[in-house]
Amino acid sequence: MTGRSRRGVKFPHSGRRSSMSEASEESSPSKTRALANIQEKSNDAGDNQQLSDYEKKKANFIERTLWTFVMIAGFFAALFMGHIYIVVIITAVQIISFKEVIAISSGASRARDIQSTKSLNWYWLAIAMYFLHGETVIYYFKHIVMVDRVLLPLATHHRFICFTLYVVGFVFFVSTLKGGHLKFQFTQFVWAHMALFLIVGQSHFIMNNVFDGLIWFFLPAALVITNDIFAYVCGITFGRTQLIKLSPKKTVEGFLGAWVMTVLFGILLTHILMRSRFFICPANDLGANIFTGLDCEPNPVFIPQTWTMPELLFFPTKTRFSITMAPMQIHTFFWATFASLIAPFGGFFASGLKRTFKIKDFGHSIPGHGGITDRMDCQFIMGFFAYIYYHTFIAQSKVDFDEVLEIVATRLTIDDHKKLLLFIAKYLVNHNAIDSSIVNAIEKSLTNH
Repeated sequence: MTGRSRRGVKFPHSGRRSSMSEASEESSPSKTRALANIQEKSNDAGDNQQLSDYEKKKANFIERTLWTFVMIAGFFAALFMGHIYIVVIITAVQIISFKEVIAISSGASRARDIQSTKSLNWYWLAIAMYFLHGETVIYYFKHIVMVDRVLLPLATHHRFICFTLYVVGFVFFVSTLKGGHLKFQFTQFVWAHMALFLIVGQSHFIMNNVFDGLIWFFLPAALVITNDIFAYVCGITFGRTQLIKLSPKKTVEGFLGAWVMTVLFGILLTHILMRSRFFICPANDLGANIFTGLDCEPNPVFIPQTWTMPELLFFPTKTRFSITMAPMQIHTFFWATFASLIAPFGGFFASGLKRTFKIKDFGHSIPGHGGITDRMDCQFIMGFFAYIYYHTFIAQSKVDFDEVLEIVATRLTIDDHKKLLLFIAKYLVNHNAIDSSIVNAIEKSLTNH
């Protein structure tokens, strides 16, 4: 009974039911049009997004390229104008770099609550620059400083003055400590001193390189830039193996390929720079430029020498090979090696620091390039190395007139000066440099006074 249909019962729809396939066939044209419209809109949005990304990359590339040429032109203009202009650039670089490094660790809200924190950071910078660059002025310009009545006391007591200024800052820091802000204040104190060591300290040695001779400044900087360029070129050409996780785009092949190319470029650049006294002479005339040049007795490392190999068993008798090159070109091999294998770790260190604070660049000082620190991360350690290497293996060890002058001016009494004057006069008489009557006149003058 249950299986039979009841009589008189009518269903709302009459006839045969439409199947699922028929229903889908009826609705398929409208759904297809809707899906096509959605897909078309998504494609348009994707195309617009790709176009927008392309325009951004294109604008960034143009801006980056433009400022690259601006920096190159400005650098070479300052280089050819003389030592003082390079010193000004180095000073500006270290100030901006210090500002960028300090800024990434400063909490904006807390900095407003503690006004002394920012001021104290700049106070540390001023003291560090006065101390380090004051040492440079005293060392390289004794003939000016040690004979000036005003500058002599400042030079004589320079280190004590700097220490006193530091103690004043230290006492001020301790006296301004506030509960609830101690961690922030001590973090800023340590962070500022780290920045002073890594930036101002190494900039001091780079500045010394300038006064020792522009080649000791320009060659290391050029090697770092060259290595960076060839690391990129070799990396995108045949780079396969990742070098370090901090910089995923760095490859072992690019790293080693850039080393070879930097060595070759460095030897060629050294050969060119050695021909100019303006580059190899120390800064004995601060008004000199590329057109006036400088005059000095060249360091022996710039004088070409010939090395002859001994006779070898597997060559005919009296067959020898020789090579003529300047010793500086051999030193350049070690400089290029450091610039290629060690200096990049300054960049890796900076990359790790940026990852720690989750930032892309240290700042926006250079449009398209980020901050000054982003461009100088490898230059600081390379300049420091150049200074140490030069004074260890290249600088001539001889008694310097300026050093003797400093000892005479700062460590001898007036009576000692009189005795020294008489001694020098007698010495010159014995070498027939002056007349003996001058000695008699000096003795008489000293006796009367």
